[in-house]
Amino acid sequence: MRSKHLAGFAVFIALSAAPFCEAAAVSVSGIVRDSSGVPQIGAEVQLLRPDLSLVKSVYTDSEGRFLIVSLIPGRYSIKAIGASFLPSLRENVRVHSATVVNLTLNTLYEVIQWLPANPRAGDAQKDDWQWTLRSAANRPLLRWLEDGPLVVVSDGSGSKPKLKARLMATGQAGTFGESGERFSTSVEDTPSESRELLAQVDFAPDTDAGMESMLGFKQDLGFAGSVESVAAISVDPQVQSLEGQGFEAAALSSEEMMRLGDAIDAEAGANLVMGRVAQSSTTDMLPFASAAWHRGATAWHYRVATMMQQPEADGSGAQGFLPRVVVHNGEAEIEKGTHQELGWERHTDSTGMAMLVYTDKVSNPVLEARGRAADVSSSTDSADLLFDPMSGLLRAAGPSYSATGVQASFERRLPGGNSVRMSYATGGALSMPALSRGVNLGQVISAAHMRRAQMCSISLSGTLDGTGTRWRASYTWQPDDMVTAVAPFATDAVMPHLNIRLRQPIHIMHDGTGGFEALLDVNNLLAEGYRPYILSDGSVLIFAEDQRSMRAGLAFTF
Repeated sequence: MRSKHLAGFAVFIALSAAPFCEAAAVSVSGIVRDSSGVPQIGAEVQLLRPDLSLVKSVYTDSEGRFLIVSLIPGRYSIKAIGASFLPSLRENVRVHSATVVNLTLNTLYEVIQWLPANPRAGDAQKDDWQWTLRSAANRPLLRWLEDGPLVVVSDGSGSKPKLKARLMATGQAGTFGESGERFSTSVEDTPSESRELLAQVDFAPDTDAGMESMLGFKQDLGFAGSVESVAAISVDPQVQSLEGQGFEAAALSSEEMMRLGDAIDAEAGANLVMGRVAQSSTTDMLPFASAAWHRGATAWHYRVATMMQQPEADGSGAQGFLPRVVVHNGEAEIEKGTHQELGWERHTDSTGMAMLVYTDKVSNPVLEARGRAADVSSSTDSADLLFDPMSGLLRAAGPSYSATGVQASFERRLPGGNSVRMSYATGGALSMPALSRGVNLGQVISAAHMRRAQMCSISLSGTLDGTGTRWRASYTWQPDDMVTAVAPFATDAVMPHLNIRLRQPIHIMHDGTGGFEALLDVNNLLAEGYRPYILSDGSVLIFAEDQRSMRAGLAFTF
């Protein structure tokens, strides 16, 4: 009888242990080496889900080997981290039974070549216009994870970079000098192992409306850094002032980035900018510089700037380099200033936070309003105005001011490849008080004055699984009477009020490398922050930091 009980108990134990044995049989193992093939002792190996959240973490032994057991079959990413090396990431690894994955770590000294990222799987998230680094030793790609660190990504293709081109057709309304149909063409090329070229032209077909063009060049200097030059020009013949029609802006930007060892990064450069309105023109040299000291995941930085960069929906294009021009006392002037900041930041794989203090001196800040062409052109106070009859928008120069403030931000990676970012800032901005009806335009503009205010913003972004739709939604709050930004020199500025951005890929290539992409950008969706004024001639002007605008269209990459 006892032997029967023992036999039954043994069968029960065996049946109970079967699932555990099956789970234990699913594992990932391999060797972590450097680019010369030397095994790396004590390197951390992380097993990540497709959204790059951590599953397990182990360390390599004296022979550089690692083993991760008791896994559920599926697709994972595997990341290796070693002291004095850039992290290495192998994506989309199918784990089943005993899977072997070997990883290579590279130093910054070995990352000396620039090229566009080669597309991965056809349904994978990618950015066709994001430049990445490649190692000469084993040709991995160095890219920025969205809201994350630099990682080396092995694709194993070893193919040469190809000429890339992009054609975009859009219709847009509500933007100064940009309304109507637009065609944009961009070409990117890597003629040598350390150079990259970019040319872009943007124009309105069959009209006398504006044109933008840009030509850029970048030379990689290996571990020492890189140099970059960009020339951009914008021509808007329909924009008018009291002196006549015609508006032009141009910029020549030169920049040098330097790396002083592993701890210090520095950047210095200047923007030579020009603005012309009818027969009046102005030219300025606007320098900028920054330096950062890194210690692990923490960094301290100092930055000085003299030209305000306006936030853009695309984050690229000529507008990112061109100055904003206004008319003051009948002469063309450029919006500019002096900005200094001292900041601290800390970033990990899933979170990031930053805090800085700053001081600003702003000259010729741009005030923007919406009105009717007949009312503005007939106004006796239009001498210091720029008016775009296509969009119905006008620009005027507000009073110069000085301000100090603080800025803090926090970002977090969410499940499913999404991310959230929150920012807070205090500082100074131009306020426009309520006035009685029947005032003239000069009284409205002269009533603008600087006052201290606060700003809060939140932005969410990500990619929808299955459809590949890239989306971004943001909301920025500041007092309704504010008609300029609280922190105008912020490098991570978010468009004010409620904004929506959608990018829907429509692939026509089997490998997913090209095809159409539908675009939709809506700024200030709820038309918030408007300051209406009824002038003495009965016309109405509506001032706002950001007027509601929309752009939609198609882009084709080939």
